[in-house]
Amino acid sequence: MTQRTEPLPAQPGIAAANAAVLGRFPFEDTRDLEDARRGFVATASETLVKDGRRVVWDLEAYGFLAADCPDTVNPSLWRQSRLAADHGLFEVTEGIYQVRGFDLSNMTIVEGERGVLVIDPLISSETAAAALALYRAHRGERPVSAVLYTHSHIDHFGGVRGVLGEEDIAAGVPVIAPEGFLEHAVSENVYAGTAMARRAAYMYGAALPKGERGQVGAGLGQTTSTGTVALVPPTLHITATGQSETVDGIRMVFQLTPGTEAPAELNIFFPGHAALCMAENATHNLHNLLTLRGAQVRDPHVWSRYLTEAITLFGGATDVAFASHHWPAWGRERVITFLTEQRDLYGYLHDQTVRMLNQGLTGAEIAERMEMPPALERAWHTHGYYGSVSHNTKAVYQRYLGWFDGNPAHLWEHPPTEAATRYVEFMGGAEQVLRRARQSFADGDYRWVAQVVNHVVFADPDNAEARALQADALEQLGYGSENGTWRNFYLMGALELRDGVLGTPTDTSSPDFLAALTLDQLFGALAIRVDGPGSWDADLAVRWNLRDGEPVTQRLHNGVLTHTTGDGPAVAAPDVTITLDEADLRAVLLGAPDPAALLARAGATVDGDLAVLGELLGHLTAPDPDFAIVTP
Repeated sequence: MTQRTEPLPAQPGIAAANAAVLGRFPFEDTRDLEDARRGFVATASETLVKDGRRVVWDLEAYGFLAADCPDTVNPSLWRQSRLAADHGLFEVTEGIYQVRGFDLSNMTIVEGERGVLVIDPLISSETAAAALALYRAHRGERPVSAVLYTHSHIDHFGGVRGVLGEEDIAAGVPVIAPEGFLEHAVSENVYAGTAMARRAAYMYGAALPKGERGQVGAGLGQTTSTGTVALVPPTLHITATGQSETVDGIRMVFQLTPGTEAPAELNIFFPGHAALCMAENATHNLHNLLTLRGAQVRDPHVWSRYLTEAITLFGGATDVAFASHHWPAWGRERVITFLTEQRDLYGYLHDQTVRMLNQGLTGAEIAERMEMPPALERAWHTHGYYGSVSHNTKAVYQRYLGWFDGNPAHLWEHPPTEAATRYVEFMGGAEQVLRRARQSFADGDYRWVAQVVNHVVFADPDNAEARALQADALEQLGYGSENGTWRNFYLMGALELRDGVLGTPTDTSSPDFLAALTLDQLFGALAIRVDGPGSWDADLAVRWNLRDGEPVTQRLHNGVLTHTTGDGPAVAAPDVTITLDEADLRAVLLGAPDPAALLARAGATVDGDLAVLGELLGHLTAPDPDFAIVTP
């Protein structure tokens, strides 16, 4: 039997369900279309943004969205993607501009007395530089007088070196960020960065072909750029709500919102412009309480409260609200309505999930029962294009009760491959499972097909028929998804089942991130790479005598790599003591190919057996940036 590798068309049930969406929601409401185009100045004549020869962003990749919605895309998601794909320079209000559609996020530019304040310089240096060039082409060669990061996610700082040169950094151009920014920005992208980047490849679908049977967007924006990621540490921290700063004549009043969309985040009010920047706390979609790429669960209760606080603090003086994604809302009454509905959205999800979990429902059960109030469902900006009601309710459950649903049958289940082998055997073998699954596919029960055929794939990953049927089922689920990230996950799964692992387009292990790690974080990052079982019998200790700081002793014992600063009873007797500068220590720990040669060149002094260092480093493993997701 020849295996098909091309996508299927939308099956009748999916096509009908997508058509029904057109009658369910107010597609005749065109205000978002008008707002998304309001203030348009121009866009770039060069549509490809490159890193040398490699394209990292294509402004015209989503030109197909100008056509009518096909039956392979949920019409609500098609509408959202068309709006988010608009690209160019837009005037928000006098003196405030946004470059939109040049990356997943927006870059905002506020004009000052001498230069400009750049807010959230995108993901990649190349896209940020292209965005700034577009602004300057139409508003003049104004220098960057300050940079502001609204929060600690990479799409809001990764392109900073596209707007700040080394001379700007040396000259002391201020970089503003909320308290805790650097710690969270670095730890998220280093500690679990490999796994997050791998899952983000599914979430944003950057490797998917763009088109009606492929990637059409991610809800929050279109996808992630794939250029050079960087980080310039903040020089001015915002530590309290109400704190006011004036830079280049631009007065800003800040509201700290930790624990909302990011662990370190803030909103900004510009009194001179009657404008409110909501960072990523209020955008034109339901956001994630637990992003599918993985993160710590966010707190919808505090998120809702901070939105109330924003309305209280700034609503009465705000004529336009804009954010680091999507398009602004204009008019005081509309701004307050928008923020109020966003507030109620997160508050409702929190309160109703907690109500139902206290009635004994599990996360999966709550997700199926949760219904949003009709007034919220009628508002386009509350739709689950990025976060979803389904996975957000499960996130609230996880935040309060964790992964275990209380049923002891789920306390010690077999892992996927072992369970799959048993399931398939119980169900009469792979052939029998696939025969019944094909009938379920014909019946339009794609959720069940994906669930049951997954067992065959994990029991026998080389079963071509199972992989093909699983891919077909995932594809149909993607075609019907209103949520952009669900669609991308489903279609990426189908693509990899057919073509094999495609790799991870984005690498977050930027030299700037590694340089921004504190020594404590760097030692901690090494500890999570230790091969525990392979080092059970090892007992090794290396003391680092820093010429410009306190000594640190690393010890590998019982399969755990610990580090202790200074002296005292917790410090193990070292097998080797190495005296050196912190920069040279960092180079060794970050994987210098020949540590002994580096230490010799650096003039380090060694007391003891240097071979112990090599033995200790030999117990470290490398993460796998391309691990399998839809197969064992």
